Amino acid sequence: MKQVLQRANGGDIEIADVPSPKLLPGCVLVRIAASLVSAGTERASAEFARKNLIQKAKARPDLVREVIAKFRRDGLFSTINAVRGRLDQPTALGYSSAGTVIAIADDVHDIQVGDRVACAGAGYAVHAEFACVPRLLVATLPSEAVTFDEAAFATVGAVALHGIRTAEVKLGDVVAVIGLGLLGQLTVQLLRAAGCHVLGLDLRQERAALAVQGGAVDASHVAEHFSALCSLHSSGRGVDAVLITAETSSSDPVNLAARVARDRGVIVAVGTVGMDLQRKLYYEKELDFRISRSYGPGRYDACYEQKGRDYPIGYVRWTETRNMEAFLRLVADHKIAVRSLVTHRYGIEDAQHAYSLIASSTSNALGVLITYSSEARPTQRLTLVPSSRKAESSDVRVGVLGAGNFASSILIPAIKRERASGLIGVCAATGAHSRAAARKFGFRYCTANEDEIFSDPAITAVVIATRHHLHAGQVASALKAGKHVFCEKPLCLTESELMDLISLYRDLHSAPLLMVGFNRRFAPMTRQIHQFLSTIREPLTLHYRVNAGPLAADHWINDSEQGGGRIIGEVCHFIDLLSFLTNSEPREVETRTVGKSDQDFIVSLRFANGSHGTITYVTSGDRSFSKERLEVFGGGCAAVLEDFRHLEMIGYGRRSAQRSRLRQDKGHEAEWQAFTRAIQQGGPSPIPFEQIVASTLAALRAVDSRSLGKSLVVERQTLCPATPDLCDSSRGALKVESC
Repeated sequence: MKQVLQRANGGDIEIADVPSPKLLPGCVLVRIAASLVSAGTERASAEFARKNLIQKAKARPDLVREVIAKFRRDGLFSTINAVRGRLDQPTALGYSSAGTVIAIADDVHDIQVGDRVACAGAGYAVHAEFACVPRLLVATLPSEAVTFDEAAFATVGAVALHGIRTAEVKLGDVVAVIGLGLLGQLTVQLLRAAGCHVLGLDLRQERAALAVQGGAVDASHVAEHFSALCSLHSSGRGVDAVLITAETSSSDPVNLAARVARDRGVIVAVGTVGMDLQRKLYYEKELDFRISRSYGPGRYDACYEQKGRDYPIGYVRWTETRNMEAFLRLVADHKIAVRSLVTHRYGIEDAQHAYSLIASSTSNALGVLITYSSEARPTQRLTLVPSSRKAESSDVRVGVLGAGNFASSILIPAIKRERASGLIGVCAATGAHSRAAARKFGFRYCTANEDEIFSDPAITAVVIATRHHLHAGQVASALKAGKHVFCEKPLCLTESELMDLISLYRDLHSAPLLMVGFNRRFAPMTRQIHQFLSTIREPLTLHYRVNAGPLAADHWINDSEQGGGRIIGEVCHFIDLLSFLTNSEPREVETRTVGKSDQDFIVSLRFANGSHGTITYVTSGDRSFSKERLEVFGGGCAAVLEDFRHLEMIGYGRRSAQRSRLRQDKGHEAEWQAFTRAIQQGGPSPIPFEQIVASTLAALRAVDSRSLGKSLVVERQTLCPATPDLCDSSRGALKVESC
């Protein structure tokens, strides 16, 4: 299918052929008929992308600070790779579209195939021939009278409607609208439909005139004249409310709004404007300044938008979905005249002209539509290289699931550098990302449907680098397809998933290799510590401090359903490393939370050979400080590893130290080389299955311990049960005892 993409590095617009999206749970698959180009939002995004690195740095100093901190912590080359990985990712443009539903997920029951719908959401309602959109970002068109061209305005209409609701205007109120672009014109029409007395201001005279045609009582293109209009139409008292729908970095609109508003009036910033408020203006009138957040309650809430958990109408009357529906009803009732706002229309093949148009400072564009052929057909797989002798003759022919930042900047480059590996296919959540990865690394084809990878006989090994909640199912599917599996941590999120994988792996007659990406045990400095301690026959004491840094509360890793939380999603790494260094399995685990945040905690581990390890995981430290520090003591020896760049070992009457100044090596390349050699030589997995299960179960127990407030112990035989009586059938889980 065709899709409009923008490169983050340079801002070039491309009409690309990409694989069609796969229908996901809770979503509908839509054949797009029309999509709206936002002259404000998308122009701002395009302008930022076109900036050079210095200009980007000036615009986003917060990101510069992050890069500097990473450079100090991880080294020059590691930082360069991370930045390049970000800049290589294409941006899918668009957030407002309309079309026909061609498929629905099993858990969607109130939409049918063939329904005509409006779609919303950046990353979902993109400029593409097909889109997979979550249910609550879709609104059914109320009648055949609403065309797809009109329905494509629904998202922007919902933004305008939510801005009006935020202002709490009432019938008969005098309301001013500053900024009469597309959003402002829709706001004027909606206010008129609500029975308000509307006044408008825009620096372009023709837009002020259009607002009058749309229902404004009067409008001006001169600020002084506008102030006089507001005074005239409010009998000198000032307007009841001001909605700022302009797009500018200047703070002039917010201070002009204060001058024309009445005492204790309401001012709402709907568009992106400067907010250097003059306190005297706001203080003297005791004005109420509000910011309207996009198109209504539910926006930016992953539980609402992605998981389909609607807000009860008795408590939240106007969600973003219901705002879209209300706007569409107004269009159907001819209360809103959308067609008069369409100034340009382009087919998807000519969409670049639309972006050239909105980028022009002299453009008169308002409603710019992109249209699509009804004859378009979904494309499951996009072949970029018809054949590759190296890939086809490789000992390990690889299919990759996931093309996010980690996969693109670290994992896939490590695979590509291994001569025995050939890149066959790559699958990502979106066709844009899978195509970008395929072109960058030389995969034969790309897809957005993981079944293409599992069923491809040319692929012998599947690499899983998707979100954590997908791992268990994808590992199982790959094993059943007879593929070797390399799964980025964690292996799974729940004990029932672990039990299922143990059962599946044991039942396979000729089990392929299964390996989890516990890369730190393969790092060169880790191997040196392991060798250094190899002659010690007494228990070790280990302390691992992780200065992880905070994540937003709604980050997917913190989501128990998608990421599993930071213990399962990240601490499993460190549990495995301590197990490797002690040459022993965890037998007892206790987790204690530090303070009120459940993201700062201490995990204590007792190993089968008597060794003890402590993992201190904090998110409250300074990000510029070192991220990871490992200390190991035992047998009169000590070793200290700092961020995999500095190693010091003391013992046996000598001291040694080494430092890597330009990069850190956490073992990603070495782990893949070990996995490849095991496949070539027909040997066992570089990490024995029992150790993978042990580290995974210890992480699960660490979560249980934090919840129960006590230490937990796992009997050794329960790690990989060979007989059914080792399982508690009533729970379908592994036996566990509390201390």
